[in-house]
Order: sequence, then structure tokens, then C-alpha cells
Amino acid sequence: MENKDILDDQASSDTQQPDNLTTATADREEAVTVNSGEPAEGEQTASAESSVAEATPVEPEKNSSEVAELKDKYLRLYADFENFRRRTAKEKLELINNANEGVLKALIPVVDDFERAMQSIENTNDVAALKEGVSLIYNKLFKTLEGKGLKPMVSKGEAFDADLHESVTQFPAPSDDLKGKVIEEIEKGYYLNDKVIRFAKVIVGS
Repeated sequence: MENKDILDDQASSDTQQPDNLTTATADREEAVTVNSGEPAEGEQTASAESSVAEATPVEPEKNSSEVAELKDKYLRLYADFENFRRRTAKEKLELINNANEGVLKALIPVVDDFERAMQSIENTNDVAALKEGVSLIYNKLFKTLEGKGLKPMVSKGEAFDADLHESVTQFPAPSDDLKGKVIEEIEKGYYLNDKVIRFAKVIVGS
């Protein structure tokens, strides 16, 4: 009796196993069917890129017009720069050629005074008057040059300075305190504003 019950249980379990296998197989087939209905991720990206490319076609005519516009702007800018360069060079050349115009205009009245003084020399024998006239012309000339920035250099009695003086020769100093100093000025030096434009030629005490 017991053996018969055991056999019946085994038979029932064997009968249930095919049902489980059938269910698992059906589930796998359903999953494959669901997945096969959707495209892969790579396929979706390629499809999207192709759609964007189709939506934005290349416009060669627009690009050509932009290039032509930029080229025109470049040519205009280059022409303006060339005109500016030529105008600047011309102005610089004119400035160099006319740099002394102001000084010369200021000196013309002094030249007029010298011409009148030369005429007076021929018609007068008054030496004192001639000396006074020449002195006045000299003062006028000096003030005119001072107004243009010219300034004489004071050298006599000063210590010798190679940046200001040009030593012509050396003489024994008349006193010990003049050794290494300028004891005589052969040719006066001059500044233009604060720049030395002529060195003073001097004799230095030794």
C-alpha cells in the first residue's frame, strides 16, 4: 500500500515538470518579441544624426556671399590703412623740412637790424653809436634764442665734467683750489632746454 502511494507521487511530480518548462520558454519568447520591436541604442543615435543632417542642408550660396562680404571689408580696411600710412609719412617729412621754421621767423627781425647797422656804418663816423647799436642787436638776438630754449653753459671755475666739457689742454692751476677745475673757457657750451647741444671747450687746471 505504501509503495503504491510513493509511485503515485512520483508520477504527479513528473507530470508537473513539463508545465514549468513550457512557462519559462514562453516567457523567453515574449521577451525576445518585446526587444525585437525596439531599435538598438546605436541605431537610434545614427538615425537622429541623419535626421539633423537632413534638416540642416549646406547652403553654398550663403557661404559665398559671406566670403565676398568679408573680402570687401578687408580690402576697404587695407586701403584705409595705406592712406593713413602715406599721409603720416608725408606729414613727418613736412615736419622735418619745416622744423626750423619758427626759429628762422624769429631771427628775421634780427637780420633786418644787422642790415640797418651795416648801412649806418657806411654813413657815420660815430663809433660809440655803432657800438651801442651792435650791443642792442646782440641782446635782441640772445633773447630771441633764449625764447627758443637756448641757454649758455657756465663753465669757468666749475669742476671739470666730461659730460659737459671738452678739455683742450691743461695748465698749472694758479691756486690749489682750482686743480681739476676749468680755469679758462675757450668756447662756450650751450643747452637746448636741458640737453647739451654743444660742449664747452675749456682749459683745465692741473
